[in-house]
Amino acid sequence: MKTALVIDWMVSAIGGAEKLNQSICEIFKPDIFTLVKDEKMLQGTAFSNYKITSSFIQKLPFSKKKYRNYLPLFPLAVEQLDASSYDLVLSSSHSVAKGIMTHPDQLHICYCNTPIRYAWDLYHQYLSDSKLQKGIKGKLAKLFLHYIRLWDVSSVNRVDEFIANSKCIARRIKKAYGRSSKVIYPPVDTKYFGFHSKKENYYVAASRLVPYKKIDLIVEAFSRRQDLKLIVIGDGPQRKLIEKTATKNVEILGSVSDFEVRNHLQRAKAFIFASYEDFGILPVESQSCGTPVIAYRKGGALETVVDQKTGIFFDEQTPESLLNAIKEFERKYDDFNLEKIRDHAEKFDIDYFKKEMEQFVCEKYFEFQRAQ
Repeated sequence: MKTALVIDWMVSAIGGAEKLNQSICEIFKPDIFTLVKDEKMLQGTAFSNYKITSSFIQKLPFSKKKYRNYLPLFPLAVEQLDASSYDLVLSSSHSVAKGIMTHPDQLHICYCNTPIRYAWDLYHQYLSDSKLQKGIKGKLAKLFLHYIRLWDVSSVNRVDEFIANSKCIARRIKKAYGRSSKVIYPPVDTKYFGFHSKKENYYVAASRLVPYKKIDLIVEAFSRRQDLKLIVIGDGPQRKLIEKTATKNVEILGSVSDFEVRNHLQRAKAFIFASYEDFGILPVESQSCGTPVIAYRKGGALETVVDQKTGIFFDEQTPESLLNAIKEFERKYDDFNLEKIRDHAEKFDIDYFKKEMEQFVCEKYFEFQRAQ
């Protein structure tokens, strides 16, 4: 079957979403459609071997770096992508990819990482973080996000089958779209993130430095416990703010290679995860290294971290709540079996993902063809 894969955008170094899309490509060998791509960023990656078609946004000024500035054009742009000659259309969507136009002779299966978060469950937080609660800009932002929600719901029926990346997202799909979905967890390369039993006396956090990831919260907590060392991996718009609040026990590395990420995850005493994530691949990669996780008790972490066995939860996104969890973790550290933590992570291995994904898609395509 001739297959197309629709991706929101392809402008970043390999992260969780890119690893997911790479695995999908390895299964189905599709042609790729996307709003905007960064050719230099894709050089040397597995995606450089695929035909990639981008939208008109590609030709707009500064689109590779400032593509989010063209958010009002995203619905129109994805609808202009022409995948009408393909038998199977897969979309990997956390924004507008699921809205690609298809016809009745095509099967469209959406792997949904989340309904558009800034238009749905993070709507009020997005307005607050962006200081768009008041004024003319705020009114325009609210009007546009209202339009995005209407468009998002109107495009739901373009999808024949939904796959959710977690039970958390399955509930969100049901709430926003009124649709059921199959849960298939994203792939984790447990072979690459190998077990390492020798831990050092530091904690690690890794993420894009944006408000909802709550790295600032983690840094603030460690500023109150300067006897504990924290290494922060990642870059983003909050970096300068975080660097200003960081004390001497906090080391901010910025963006580093996959090798360095793995090295720090393997040697860390624990991985700190403070955001409300749809799934969260880094906590699983950490557990694959035999490293416990201290996580906020919400979202995908509830499906990947086993309380008191592979990690410890904290209940509020506050420095106080996190510090209490760290205190409990320090007290119970010797009770954690690092090999069992690794065993738990293997349930999320790439091979399991590929097997489930291929089986589900092929079954649905066979049913679709039989009904024609």
